Amino acid sequence: MATVMSPENEPKTFSDLNNGRQDGRHPRLVVQIPAQDEAQYIGTVIGEIPLRIVGIAEILVIVINDGSIDDTAAIAKQAGADYVLHHVGNRGLAAAYRTGLDAALRLGADIVVNLDADGQYDPKDIPRLIQPILAGKTDIVVGDRRPSDLQHFSPLKRWLQAIGSWTVRRISGSEVPDAASGFRALSREAALRTNVLTDYTYTLETIIQAGAERTAISSVTVSTRPTKRKSRLVRGIWSYVQLSMLTLLRTYTMYSPLKVFITAGALIGLVGLLGILRFLYFAATGDSAGHVQSLVISGALLVLGFQVGMIGLLADLIAANRRLLQDVLYRLRRLDGGGAGPQSRIGPESAGGDQNPPPDR
Repeated sequence: MATVMSPENEPKTFSDLNNGRQDGRHPRLVVQIPAQDEAQYIGTVIGEIPLRIVGIAEILVIVINDGSIDDTAAIAKQAGADYVLHHVGNRGLAAAYRTGLDAALRLGADIVVNLDADGQYDPKDIPRLIQPILAGKTDIVVGDRRPSDLQHFSPLKRWLQAIGSWTVRRISGSEVPDAASGFRALSREAALRTNVLTDYTYTLETIIQAGAERTAISSVTVSTRPTKRKSRLVRGIWSYVQLSMLTLLRTYTMYSPLKVFITAGALIGLVGLLGILRFLYFAATGDSAGHVQSLVISGALLVLGFQVGMIGLLADLIAANRRLLQDVLYRLRRLDGGGAGPQSRIGPESAGGDQNPPPDR
């Protein structure tokens, strides 16, 4: 693969790579492409990735082969992928994204770009996507497909995309107009702090996480193309809606447990309190007979509301411990990224790549 960096100046250790901006060199860009049975498109996608970008010293391409049963891996190597990482069996998009981030960090990436393998995004938009990071204005950039203007989306899908992105903006406090977009760029700092826990998709969870951690996040408009195959991520629109709602609820609860449980406990307690007030009203008017059962239920709801609130306090303490563990993981990742050269961690054999350098695209 062609690179702007000359061999004699190429860094040999993670320490050299991690200090790239401090010693005057331009940063290293790693483009990661999760792929499952994408033999038809992966070669074209890799071939469209720019060979040179102003402000970037070196561009590496990683393909995460997520249990493909076709020739995705072989075609990716032939097209010029620097590394092809293999999952034994299909582990899902979120797992492939995690694998790619980990590999990119171990290879000393200063910027990581995630690109879909089905060709819906134009790789020629990568320079524009990473520009805000190069300028030091943000840590995460999400490509905005402008879903409301996409004619190959059905009206229902466009409406659901708008509602979903609005919900993510409200939850995360960000201004990302297209939360479901998988075309995004992360600075090294953002990649180090990114943790994907869901098994479904990383797109929504990572934006909420960035908002919770007050990571600078922005968006740029990107072009998109219709895909000729059905999505492998979901079985249909309503399946996508259900899974997305569960992901949003789980992620928001994980990062704001006190707010979620206190609100739920207050609502349950309010229903119970209203029931008790209703019974007292009937008792005051001499018509309390026959309302004892509602009093018992209302009392139980009041107790349940209090218990839910207490669970919220416990969950908040657990969340504080999780934040400490995340900070430990962040520090371990920094140490792991500074202790060895890329080939000692992800060599051609372990990555599934060739011993010889891949051909220029």
